[in-house]
Amino acid sequence: MAVSTDLGAEIIRTEKVTKRFGELIAVDRVDYLLHENEVAGIIGSNGAGKTTFFNLLTGYYPPDEGTITYKGQDVTRMTPQQRVSLGMMRTFQLTSTFDNLSVIDNLVLSFFRAHRKSSLFQLFMNTCRRHRKDEKILAILETFALQDAASREVKHLSLGEKRRLEIAMAILAEPKVLLLDEPLAGLSESEIKSVLGVLRRHVGRQTILIVEHKISQVEDFLKRLTVMHEGRVIADGGYEECLRHPEVRKSYWQIDVCEEGGAGSRA
Repeated sequence: MAVSTDLGAEIIRTEKVTKRFGELIAVDRVDYLLHENEVAGIIGSNGAGKTTFFNLLTGYYPPDEGTITYKGQDVTRMTPQQRVSLGMMRTFQLTSTFDNLSVIDNLVLSFFRAHRKSSLFQLFMNTCRRHRKDEKILAILETFALQDAASREVKHLSLGEKRRLEIAMAILAEPKVLLLDEPLAGLSESEIKSVLGVLRRHVGRQTILIVEHKISQVEDFLKRLTVMHEGRVIADGGYEECLRHPEVRKSYWQIDVCEEGGAGSRA
């Protein structure tokens, strides 16, 4: 059965969100709106403010001004953990796994930690061994092509395998919004295709927001693009529409656009 990709209700909104670090305005009065089931990306050159804005969305930085709402609820001052409990799950550039545990035990811990209020020690002693053959755990291993690595310790995985595992752990927690911080960083071409192949299976079923530097890798994946420069949003909309925007061509691609609409040489 086909999955609908129609946008749902508003899920995340920011209004005039601002973050300063001393004299530097890293995020400058940004208004942003994300809908349920949207697959969106935020790009920008180094120092554009995209990572800082991502940290504001996920609660790792408090804004100096402005508000952030999730499903209409003000979460501006909520901690990252409180936002996770509402359904906002983030992955990081550096994989946040338990490296001395097996792949399957990482998956079991992720699933039951999200759904049961227990300490990690209690979860490991009472949950992992009994749930290694759980239907959901086995299904996610297959979805992410990790069956052959299930019993291996995470420290012995390749970076691509660890990235797939981290995303699998996030998806197992069943978040409403999956926030991915440069999920393709450091991956080979084949690993990039593998990770994007997995994410495509969740299009229309989950809201996905990606901060990514390798824009060419996600052009056929993202349904919407937002471009930031010097802390501001300079373009927002369809992929091709944004990349043709004069300010994006100048600030992101470093292409000089003359008055007649032609392009000079790339910087």
